Amino acid sequence: MSAEDFEFAVRITDQMSWGLAKADFEFMIELEPEGCFVLLHDSERVGIATTVSFGRVGWFGNLIVSPEKQRKGGGSFLVRHALEYLADKNVRTVGLYAYTEKIPFYTALGFKYDSDFIALKGKGASSSSHCVDVREATNKDINEIIDLDKACFGASRKKLLEPILRDTDNFCYVSTENGRLSGFTVAKVYQGMVELGPLVSTKELSDIAIGLLAAALSRSNDFEVTTCVPKSEASILNMLTRTGFTEKFRVARMFFGPSVTGDCVYAAESLERG
Repeated sequence: MSAEDFEFAVRITDQMSWGLAKADFEFMIELEPEGCFVLLHDSERVGIATTVSFGRVGWFGNLIVSPEKQRKGGGSFLVRHALEYLADKNVRTVGLYAYTEKIPFYTALGFKYDSDFIALKGKGASSSSHCVDVREATNKDINEIIDLDKACFGASRKKLLEPILRDTDNFCYVSTENGRLSGFTVAKVYQGMVELGPLVSTKELSDIAIGLLAAALSRSNDFEVTTCVPKSEASILNMLTRTGFTEKFRVARMFFGPSVTGDCVYAAESLERG
């Protein structure tokens, strides 16, 4: 994929109402210049796939083929090509979020089911549920945020998180315990919306995650907010439901290769990047 393909990429993803813009694909190309692909049939663009590598862990993101070209092997070809690319980058584990009806498709290609996630939508709202040790992050926190994320995700996502954290349109809240970072959540602001994620906190301090979310939602007051949370995180889901969030859809996290999840409370950065 190159800049001349962005218009097609936006147009084809609009068919699925994914809400992706040219800037999204620009960012993906910046993260992984050779890891985003366009499928051609007789020189006509008919599909796309995106990937990103984080050392030994990679993520398979958007996959879509034009409806008239589906069920002809193009989707499988794109996945296999992406896996070969990531293997050449010495990636050992590839993750993805699959719509539930696509689980058999990815299973047939060697991915294994890991867990269910729920995508939710709601609105920011002021809250009094802040933990006393939750504060807005500064640039001095960036390295600790990246290290905590690595412990949960299984690889360093510095090339992804650093530009997000340094973007002044976005905001981040952190929690500390005994002088050390115990959790964080990032809110990405674009097109008048907020996407919450990633959220990470140590497993034994799940109440910290609630405080981080409350702080971020207060800051997002009156914005439309989306987030993607593991089905197993009942306390987070209950808090969001009480705040007025509703379920949009469900996805399954799947891995090609060894699972790499850490023992932490976790919400997705995005469906495209893990």
